[in-house]
Amino acid sequence: MKVAAISFSEQSEEFLNSLRSLDFLDEFYIASSSQNNNVVNKSVLKINVKEFIQKNWRKIDLFLFVGSISATIRIISPLLNSKAKDPGVIVIDKKFSRIIPLIGIHQPFCYEISLKLANLFDGDLVMTNNSIFEKYLDLDSFGRNWGWNRSGSINDWSDLVIKQSNKQNIFVKQYSGNKVWKESESGKKINFLTNKDKVEKEENTFFISTKNYHRAAWHPRTLWVGIGCERNTSAKFIEDCINKLFLKYEISFFSIAGLATVDIKKDEKALIDITKTKNWPIKFFSNKDLLKVEVPNPSKIVFEEIGTFSVAEAASLLACDNEGGQIVIEKNIFKHKDPSGKNLGAVTLAIAESKKQFAPERGFVHIIGSGPGAISYLTGESKAALSQCSIWIGYKRYLDLLNPLMRDDQIRIDSELTQEKQRCAEAISLAQQGIKVALISSGDAGIYGMAGLLIELIQKLEIQFRPSFAVHPGISSLQLAAALAGAPLMNDFCAISLSDKLTPWETIKKRINGALIGDFVVAIFNPQSNERNWQLRTTIEMFLKFRAKTTPVLVARQVGRNQQKKRIFNLDTIPIDEIDMLSIIIIGNSSTKLVNNFLISPRGYL
Repeated sequence: MKVAAISFSEQSEEFLNSLRSLDFLDEFYIASSSQNNNVVNKSVLKINVKEFIQKNWRKIDLFLFVGSISATIRIISPLLNSKAKDPGVIVIDKKFSRIIPLIGIHQPFCYEISLKLANLFDGDLVMTNNSIFEKYLDLDSFGRNWGWNRSGSINDWSDLVIKQSNKQNIFVKQYSGNKVWKESESGKKINFLTNKDKVEKEENTFFISTKNYHRAAWHPRTLWVGIGCERNTSAKFIEDCINKLFLKYEISFFSIAGLATVDIKKDEKALIDITKTKNWPIKFFSNKDLLKVEVPNPSKIVFEEIGTFSVAEAASLLACDNEGGQIVIEKNIFKHKDPSGKNLGAVTLAIAESKKQFAPERGFVHIIGSGPGAISYLTGESKAALSQCSIWIGYKRYLDLLNPLMRDDQIRIDSELTQEKQRCAEAISLAQQGIKVALISSGDAGIYGMAGLLIELIQKLEIQFRPSFAVHPGISSLQLAAALAGAPLMNDFCAISLSDKLTPWETIKKRINGALIGDFVVAIFNPQSNERNWQLRTTIEMFLKFRAKTTPVLVARQVGRNQQKKRIFNLDTIPIDEIDMLSIIIIGNSSTKLVNNFLISPRGYL
């Protein structure tokens, strides 16, 4: 999908640059009164809007106009044709406070992007479409967020959307792919048919399936194509064979998760070329592993050749990764001969279906630093990332704080404390299925948060199986606590966690000593819990050997939340027994002073 933004004023350039960096749009332009296009700077082009729109009306899927709605209408009105053919058009005012989907609200992504823009800029979404206010599932575009591709005509999908807006019952029959989407509030408004249920009204039903004969369908990538071929068989012939097989059994090409074969084919040029041009992953298995798989059509000839009774059938099953895979198309053999009958190669194909879809190149993990508590501390970039994700994963308390931002088509997966590894593993697994996932950390995800663990786990995967990820920084409790107290971090400082669950206490002691020798202001995270009730007292005793008893200390608790509290003590009067895991402590250095109940660590300006 291609998105272009056009602003009627140069004042919006910074906003549009931000949107482009967040992958909301592919390109943007500034309107010019001149008849000629000219460059404003290296990244922005001034254009004659009317001429540009006429040339690109059919080439761009969605236009964002920033500025006058009347000017937009005058420009696009001569080009409007039909709901099925026109691109989407969204108009945004100069302050990005009102987002108006003008044309194509039923087009894929138009409604979705409108919602994301409203979330990002805290703007008002201005719409008159009845189905939107009913918070219905966006039938013709929701599947893209789950890693699926769509088939069926635009008219058929539009008919479904109109029926839904008219409060007719909409049905779905799902044969394959992830079913978590049903748990969303908007998903619960769809009537689910089991495999045994008969479809009575095809025109009121959409399918989630690997088949290509449905009137309107979403296609998860669940099919692994097992392949065996003679050495030096051409890529074109292999592709032709795959095409013939899929057409014969009425299977959608959108449902291909990847290829699978024996590892002696790692240097087979045709297979390498196909995976590159089609962007399909490929899995290789040893003949010993293939030999362990029971298949419907074992071959003694294949065993004598490479030491296993099956390549295509066995490899397709192994590619399913023990996710309940089963063969849906047994092996088909294709032979390639020239007009004279000379053998030019042979291909054996089989297809197995996994219960788990696989599309890592479409998935994404957004690691969100949610800030210390209140939504007001969430950055605009983090809001934008959250709006793009179908699933939010995090500790229940953190998700509760963000819940007001969640749409009806999004789902949360709650987790408990100490389950960080499970959280990361689930986020990666879902992203490998082609789903955009938000992994939530409080504060900043890169400061004692989830970012490091998730990146470590992703790096253990083969490159072709890794989903993309991005770390979105957040406001740390360290920053907010310091702001509440004044300016204690104006000079060099460090942060030390007293939790010895992941770091040995002897290592923590070395770090404390280093900070004391360097006269750093020190922020203490995870000061103590019921299980760890001696480390903080030991730490304070270490500080008292280096620093004056009157050194000012901030004890802040529940920063950024309704129960927020800050208190300032001297180093020798800290109420250790009152401090818990919801507290953060900032201990001043030798020059930190208390002025009218505010902490200041002088920078040296005065």
